[in-house]
Amino acid sequence: MDVVESEELEDGTKLKFRTNEEKVEVYKDGQWSPLFVKGMNVGATLPGHFPGELPMTKDQYLEWFEMMDGMGVNTLRVYTIHEPVFYEALVEYNRSHSDDPLYFMQGIWSPVELMKETENARDPDVTKAFKKEIKDAIGAVYGDIKIPEENGKASGAYNADASPYLLAWHIGTEWSPQMVESTNEKSSDDPAFRGSYFKAAESASPFESWLAELLNYTAALEAERGWEHPMTITNWVTTDPLDHPTEPHKMEDMVSVDPTKIEVNNWRAGYFASYHAYPYYPDFFKTTDKYNHVKNEQGKVDTYKGYLQDLKAYHEGMPIMITEFGVPSSRGNAHFGPLGRDQGGHSEQMQGELNADLLNQIDQEEYAGAVLFSWQDEWFKKTWNVMPFTNMDRNPFWYNVLSAETSYGVLGMYPGKHGVLQMDGELLDWKELEDVETFETPLGTWSMTHDEGYLYLSGRLLEPLSPETEPFYIGADTINGGTKQMAGQSFSEGFETMVRLGKKENSEVLIAEDYDFHQRLYEHASATKEAEGFHSWKLITNYQRTNPATDQLLPFEEAEVGGLERGVDWEVKGRQIEVRIPWALLGFADPSTKQVARYGPPVEGEKKLYFSKIEGIHLVPMGAGDLVSEGEVKVEDFPFYTWDPWQQVEYQVEIKKSYQLMKQAFQQLAD
Repeated sequence: MDVVESEELEDGTKLKFRTNEEKVEVYKDGQWSPLFVKGMNVGATLPGHFPGELPMTKDQYLEWFEMMDGMGVNTLRVYTIHEPVFYEALVEYNRSHSDDPLYFMQGIWSPVELMKETENARDPDVTKAFKKEIKDAIGAVYGDIKIPEENGKASGAYNADASPYLLAWHIGTEWSPQMVESTNEKSSDDPAFRGSYFKAAESASPFESWLAELLNYTAALEAERGWEHPMTITNWVTTDPLDHPTEPHKMEDMVSVDPTKIEVNNWRAGYFASYHAYPYYPDFFKTTDKYNHVKNEQGKVDTYKGYLQDLKAYHEGMPIMITEFGVPSSRGNAHFGPLGRDQGGHSEQMQGELNADLLNQIDQEEYAGAVLFSWQDEWFKKTWNVMPFTNMDRNPFWYNVLSAETSYGVLGMYPGKHGVLQMDGELLDWKELEDVETFETPLGTWSMTHDEGYLYLSGRLLEPLSPETEPFYIGADTINGGTKQMAGQSFSEGFETMVRLGKKENSEVLIAEDYDFHQRLYEHASATKEAEGFHSWKLITNYQRTNPATDQLLPFEEAEVGGLERGVDWEVKGRQIEVRIPWALLGFADPSTKQVARYGPPVEGEKKLYFSKIEGIHLVPMGAGDLVSEGEVKVEDFPFYTWDPWQQVEYQVEIKKSYQLMKQAFQQLAD
């Protein structure tokens, strides 16, 4: 392969990257120069696949590398070992871009299930499993290992040597505070680790000492290959070494994992601290007054900026990176953050603006790097506040707009008809579709289709519509129950959800009072009655809790998520109407197997609902007063839409607006 420039030490050891005081440096053009890591976290899966299935091809990786490089990214981070094609593609790409290669940080995944089971990181079985993962990761990076097949893990013959492009080993995952505390209690009498390359300080906890042992093991294996690369351990705000006395959730400030308690003994490539730090959680970002003196460029108190300053000061003398940050572009919101930096509820434009601002703050506070989360959307991810009414075993097979965790990417992964059907009221694009069903109703002709994210409807009506002055409704009946009264009209079956199209502030999907998941799950939930028998769709974003520093009761928090945007989700032009309804807002736990959340209270003590399989949906379009009659309206006389369950997905890949904004932000920063 092409020779990659590196410094060769007297004993023959090669260095391409090293730490120096509070910077990371790269050896280039015969000298060491500071490198600000402009990074991107890259997952290993695609829609329709679970994270351990690793479906990526070499060509897909090459395409992604080109896009990331063009964005201004200089380093990508992977969490675990990828398939051999990843390393082959990276080496091939960098050979053809030798003047400006893409570097990478190799993550080494913790044996999280075993750690959870034992509640002791120092358990011999945990350490053995972790060291095996380290050994496999080193072999994968150096291209000198064949990893046998194992369910949920990468495998195959690794022949591509990607080590010259390796910026750092990134060891571990976000640590469970209960597990860390339990480890410290069970091993309180163990001596501090002393290794040839890394050691634990005398004041280190047993868990920190164990991490020093893992770093030393990694270094010893790498030293055999004649290279040294910088090392770091994964960490997050929950287990940072700072005190957060206003944090209302005890678990989020119960124990520390302190990188400064691990010392370099003889590792010339060095060691740095890294943290996952998001601006909306833990809650002390909202409750603290510690950073009231810290103002951003707009003159507003900025607790995230204050935290960055505090964390940086604690690690004085060593480099520190934020290796995960960002907000998602999801309809759903999982947590409110200060200054509008919420965990969701953002457009792609706002996602990009917020992420660019966070990047600039990290740079301004003189961190060694910032790694955005994330490159691609990930359908398989779980979000805490939609888990109770979602079949999580089926997450990869549909696009859940309410799940914030699925939409962090700057590369959008959208359902199959994204970009194919435009909600513009023109209806011409419907003629190109094959999977359309057409129905005659008292209001005119309706057509329906669907994809992995939405149910789509279009109508050619008998009379023009004026939703600004007279709202238009579409009732959806999926399961027995629901609201049988609407605008003075009675129906033979109840509606679980109701689409209302009208003025900007009134266009939304509503949920029946007796079907309202939010009301059924949370005693402090508020009920916003938007129409007869219907509530606004809401998600919990925080429980009631107490600020431990002041004993102040903090309120239950919730976000409205049912809104429909005209021109994006629906449109009316004369007698033509077009609308897309997210499966999630129709009460589906999994549309790919036709499962909806069912009626009845959740089982006492359980924080989830139960599901029923249905045959399809009755949809009843109605303008105000159009269906009023002396008798009951027969719902069964209206369109009944059904579909075949699916196991394979179609999806559309599209660069988000946030990509372009982050491209500008990355390119404005010097390497």
